[in-house]
Amino acid sequence: MTRHAPLAALAALALATTLGACEKQIDAPMDTGVCWHAASLPNGQIKFNKLSEHQPTLEACAASLEAMRIRFQRLGSDQGVITGAYQGQYLFVADDGIFTSQTLKGGRYLFLVRSGDGRLVKASAMPQP
Repeated sequence: MTRHAPLAALAALALATTLGACEKQIDAPMDTGVCWHAASLPNGQIKFNKLSEHQPTLEACAASLEAMRIRFQRLGSDQGVITGAYQGQYLFVADDGIFTSQTLKGGRYLFLVRSGDGRLVKASAMPQP
């Protein structure tokens, strides 16, 4: 029975990969220097709203999205994560930091973290406990 366990796991992985390939990926806009807010629509689509232009870096776009998140919170929004895009990459702005991903539903990687005073800094700049 234990000889078939790896085969069953491999079959499950193949099925998951096949089903995931059926889902249409929504590509982030590639416009140079444009920072986008990505709004989720009820039908599962994404509407990209231009937030700012002439952004030189991914960090600058992240700062624009963070400023938008703060403005929304001041208006009473309880939205947990703000999603944005910059030159083909997705950004996810949350209370604990900013994450990035190549796809909307793919793995997210820590990009910027909050320092003790609330500023956003590169994860490598924070001291390790």
